This record gives sequence, C-alpha cells and structure tokens, in this order.
Amino acid sequence: MQETSVKETGALAKIQRQIQWNRLIAVVEEQAQTMIRTAFSTTVREAGDLSAGIFDLQGRMLAQAVTGTPGHVNSMMESVGHFLAKFPAEAMQPGDHYITNDPWLGTGHLHDLTVVTPAFRRGKIVGLFANTAHIIDIGGLGMGPEGRSVFEEGLYIPIVKCFDRGVPNETFFDFLRAGSRTPVELEGDVYSLCACNDAGAKRLVEMLDEFDMDSLDPLAGFIFDSSLAATLEEIRKLPRGTFAGSIKSDGYEFEVTLNASMTIAEDRITVDYAGTSGLSTRGINVPPAYCRAYSCFGIKCVVAPEIPNNWASLSPFHMVIPEGCILNAPRPYPVSVRHVVGQLLPDLMMGCLHQAVPDRVNAEGSSALWNPPLRGGSQVSGQAAETEDFEIITFNSGGTGARPTKDGLDGIAFPSGVRTMPVEATENVAPVIFWQKQLRPDSAGPGRTRGGFGQVMEIGAKGDAEFAVNAIFDRVANPPKGREGGGDGTAGWVGLNDANGTPLRTKGFQVIPKGRRLLLKLPGGGGMGDPKARDPDRVRRDVADGLITKQAAREIYGVEC
Repeated sequence: MQETSVKETGALAKIQRQIQWNRLIAVVEEQAQTMIRTAFSTTVREAGDLSAGIFDLQGRMLAQAVTGTPGHVNSMMESVGHFLAKFPAEAMQPGDHYITNDPWLGTGHLHDLTVVTPAFRRGKIVGLFANTAHIIDIGGLGMGPEGRSVFEEGLYIPIVKCFDRGVPNETFFDFLRAGSRTPVELEGDVYSLCACNDAGAKRLVEMLDEFDMDSLDPLAGFIFDSSLAATLEEIRKLPRGTFAGSIKSDGYEFEVTLNASMTIAEDRITVDYAGTSGLSTRGINVPPAYCRAYSCFGIKCVVAPEIPNNWASLSPFHMVIPEGCILNAPRPYPVSVRHVVGQLLPDLMMGCLHQAVPDRVNAEGSSALWNPPLRGGSQVSGQAAETEDFEIITFNSGGTGARPTKDGLDGIAFPSGVRTMPVEATENVAPVIFWQKQLRPDSAGPGRTRGGFGQVMEIGAKGDAEFAVNAIFDRVANPPKGREGGGDGTAGWVGLNDANGTPLRTKGFQVIPKGRRLLLKLPGGGGMGDPKARDPDRVRRDVADGLITKQAAREIYGVEC
C-alpha cells in the first residue's frame, strides 16, 4: 500500500508540474499580448516584432511567449545575465525596471529595447521578466546600413534603471525624448514594455499563490530536465558526422559568403563558421549573440521543433564564430541592419542538415525581411518639402522555401516570424500611399513542391511628393536556391516606377524624386524536387489563380492549360 501511494504521489506531481508549465506559458503570452495592446510603434502592435519571457534568478530562460521573433528571444536569453552582472537580483526592489539597447548586451542593434523587471511575492524576489521590442526611431542616421560605427546609428543606452521602485527616471526619459525623431512613440513604448512585464509579474504571483509555491526552482528544474532530455534524445536520432554548407548575401560593399561546418555528436551539435567573410564597413555586421540566436533557431526547427524553447533545450547547440568575421562583430562596428545577414543563417543550417535528414528540410526562402524605412518632409527636402515630416517602417516578406511535402508560403516571414503590416495601418500614421501590393506572378521556384510567391509593392508619398528610403534589401544578386532539383526563386528587384524601370541600390539612403514611387519586387522561395513530378492539378490551379503563366506551366512543368 505504501509503494502504491508513493507511485500515485509521483504521478500526481508530474501532472501538477505539467499544469504549472501550461499556466506559465499563459503568463508569458499575456505578457506579450499586453505589449501589443499598449505599444505605440506599429512595428510592435501591427507586426509583432517583439519577444517576452520569464527567467529564474540565475538569468536562465524558463519559457517564452508564442508571440515573438527568434532573433529577439534567443539573443534576449543571453541578455538577462548581463543585467544581473550589473544589478544583482538581491539588490532589486519592487517597481524596478531596467533597460538597454546595447547591441552586444541586448538583441543586436540599437532599435531594440530590452527591459528586465523583477517579480516579488510576499516581499521576496521569485523571478525575472524580460521583453524586447523593435521601435521605429532611436535617432542617429536612422535604421539603415549607412553608419560607419554604432555611434552613428542612434542613441546608445547602457543598462540603467528606467524606473526606480515605481518612480520614472526623469533624467533618462529626458535623454530618450531628446534623441529621437518620434519622442512620443518612443517614450510610450518604454512604458508599454514596463507594463507588459508588470502584467507578467502579477499573473506569476497569482499562479504561485494558487499552487502554494514559494519558489520557481522546482518547476524550473522540471522544465530544464525534461527539455534537455528530450532535446538530447532527438540529437541521438541523427546521423553522426560533419556536414558543410554555404550561402551568399548581396552584402553592401562586397558580396558576403557565410560558410558553416556542422558536427553532430551524441550529445551536442557544434557549428563552426570558419571561412565566413570578414567584417563590413557598414551596418550589416552581426553581433555574436544574434548569430547564435538564428543559428540555434534554424537547427531547432529541424532537429527538435516540438520541444519548448528555453535555456536547457538550447544548451546542446554550440557556435564557433571566428574573430574578424561578419558574424562576430566587435564593438563599435555598425550593426543597425544585422538581420539582413543574420536571417540567412537558418537557411544555412538547413543546408547542412539536408545532408543528414533531407526529408525534414525546406528549400531556401527569401529569408531577410523587406522592411523599408521611409522618411519624408523637411529632413529630406528642406524648405521645399511638400509633406509633413515622417519616419516610418513597414514589414513585408517574400516567399518561403518549398517544404518536402508542401508548397512554400506566399509573402510570409521566415525565419523572423513577424506579421506583414496592413497597409492601412501604415497609411494611417504617415503620409504615404501603397498604390500596389499583390503577389508576384512566376516568382516561386518551381519544383515537385514549389516555393512561396513574393510580392510586388508600389509606395509613394501623398501627392507623389519627394521622400527617401533607407534600403535594406537582399536576395537580389543571390536569389533563394532550390533543393533536390527544384528551381531557384526569382530574385528581388528595387527601383522606380518610371517607364525605364530605373533600378536603385539595394542598400543605403536614396531619395525618390517628386512624381516617382518606390517599386519593390520581393523574391520568391526556392522549389523542392523535379518540377515535372508536380501534380498537374496544382499547376492548373496556380494558372487559374494568376500565379503562374500558361507558358511557365507548359515549359517548366510540362502541363498544358
């Protein structure tokens, strides 16, 4: 009888831990949703360019919100340890909020604000909440690759208190407002980030009260032990060996090559980036935490996609990033648009893993977001300005790569996971007009399963006034590649809507003349497998939907329509 009672107690304890885990996910998801509901920047409330999570007092991430981006959450996982090094947990007080946008202590560039907040129960600190959000403007040259050092890219915030025991740090907020073109939105976003952590802390205390828990440590142990064991089990299923891959980015002043050598052992996966291109003089460099973030994400999508993302489940993945390469930018190199290169890393990881588990890997996709920062008014045209001053950014995506058994997704962000921003939301906050936004026919890489389609976008200022774009586009000179005989996706294109189709540079600050509009043709994803093996009915459906031409159906797929 005693043995049965012990077994029942153990079984009940496991059930209770699972219930507590589910509650913890609800806590961090409410944390993220609070930010979305209260944010001022359209990048947060419309696109969901954010992350939210809960950490133990050692700075280890227990859980992340479903809402958010891997580049934020996986690099934020390292950030909390930097906060604790300056402000130890035992010195924190209720109502404290700490903030930074340091690219090497946060999530990779100055446009990301990271806030850490302690949670208290009955006067005792029980956990830490952290979040990151991408804000529209942080001053400097604005979001773009033109800076020659991080000091040109905007206001640099070290790890400081923005609230001390619930009282705002007015000196901090004075500096913050003075350093931005959008001071109201920026200050509002800081309050939003703090409010979302407060919401998480409140729900956590309610959860601890409900389960009569004095500490998160037992639950943390359960989460970490279970996640690590499950991840190691998945790694052991993989073939042992070293698998090499390479991918190219258009770069800025030179083409960038990313090389990786992935070694799969029994209890770890190690990626060595030896042979990768050197540092750029412009802001496409990648801080190492951001490199680790997207490398881990790319591996995890293939190896252990169903296992929760936390400190333990990511611990078997190791990166060797040589000094002097573009993926290991030292301070104070410019890093403003680190995502242009960094978001290619999941495709690179899949290129390595395709040699080990080909049936679980996608073709290459458009990868990096096409998110043009737009600026207008006197700061572009001086006294001749025909529109009010504005600074806005809009998030858009090309097609994802084909999957082994399914087509790629059209106009969907992978790997960032942010939502495409509705044109109405952008037009509501800035004097811009989207004259065209539609899927781009014949842009998907052909294959047994085809890639996702890109988009065509035509953007102008009201009255076709002069405005500027700080271009941060890629996959123009190097389109997404197909796999297993699938065709490449169609390359992107950037230019004016004039009769000559005048091309623009894919990176850097450029003025769109009065009477002209910015025309963007986003890349399509690569295809998977022989196009002749594609289901003819699917080909005919794409023709009927206007996504591919009859000529392409006949010449590429061998299907008459």
